[in-house]
Amino acid sequence: MHIHATHGLVDIIVDALMITGFVFVVMLIVEYFNVLTRGTFERSLRGPGWRQYFVGVLLGAVPGCLGGFAVASMYSHGVLSVGAVVAAMIATTGDESFVMLAMFPVKALLLSVFLMLLGIASGWLSDRLAGKYGMIHPACDQKFEVHDKSLECFARGNIVNQWRKCTPVRGILAVTLAIFVFGVIAGEWETEEWDWIRMTLLVLGAIAFFIVSTVSDHFLQVHLWEHVARKHVPKIFAWTMAALILIYFVIGPMEGDRFIHGESGAEAKWFVLLLACVVGLIPESGPHLVFVLAYAHGAVPLGVLVANSIVQDGHAMLPILADSRRMFLIIKIIKFVLGLVVGGIVLLIAV
Repeated sequence: MHIHATHGLVDIIVDALMITGFVFVVMLIVEYFNVLTRGTFERSLRGPGWRQYFVGVLLGAVPGCLGGFAVASMYSHGVLSVGAVVAAMIATTGDESFVMLAMFPVKALLLSVFLMLLGIASGWLSDRLAGKYGMIHPACDQKFEVHDKSLECFARGNIVNQWRKCTPVRGILAVTLAIFVFGVIAGEWETEEWDWIRMTLLVLGAIAFFIVSTVSDHFLQVHLWEHVARKHVPKIFAWTMAALILIYFVIGPMEGDRFIHGESGAEAKWFVLLLACVVGLIPESGPHLVFVLAYAHGAVPLGVLVANSIVQDGHAMLPILADSRRMFLIIKIIKFVLGLVVGGIVLLIAV
């Protein structure tokens, strides 16, 4: 469907704000949880590589982009390796996972298990190659900082005094999150129906508002404002806007029915396989739905769906694109090649 340019660009800005706010809230909660556990959470992931791969695929397999955003946040702090990110991004299928579960639940679950196993193996191999060719560099060189928990997290006796002497940082973040939460309640962000997206945004926004309202001034200033808000958020918003604008002008004029009802099946299955991998490179939930619907209606074979599922990752890679274009390209190239190879094998053997 063609959308008027002005309305479309307004939607792009709203989507960019929503995605940036979502990522910020996830990063805030990850930072808070790590401080609350005095670094136990982080240290538990810094063990053997296999532990990281399992954590990566489990978070990646969570429907939607929440788990992927959490992985990106931990990678940006040097907690997870490149291989763990590869594993998570192979396991995730973004918002399309909900559609697959609704349309063909058994096959969707089997596909998810297959992607998790493939992700673990690919993550291990990626880390071996990354070590060999010197690619083990996190997107951000600032690690999680852990101090005395009593100085950082919920302290009943200090909350009232902190609000009486409210700092500009606390005021700005609290007002911003309050607008975010009320926007969700009013249906201004993403969807007007009370679906899983709206409920997730509401719950996460409320948790983030609670954190900002109760943590110490030090946590707000050092962990959230100077690091997350000032360093990460502007880049995430800028690159998300750039990606969505590119998608709007490149993908927007194209009709999904051209893919579904065009050449497919035995006549052009290899071309469709390549197309599925190319479309999978788009860091956006939406275009990939074409292949889910096409498979559900028998227009494309299983190998095409598998290939697209491997390469695509919804919005989950946008934070990494903002922090490290080099690593974004490396991970996407790995997934693209893997999608072509594995998808091709499935095309040959699947009946």
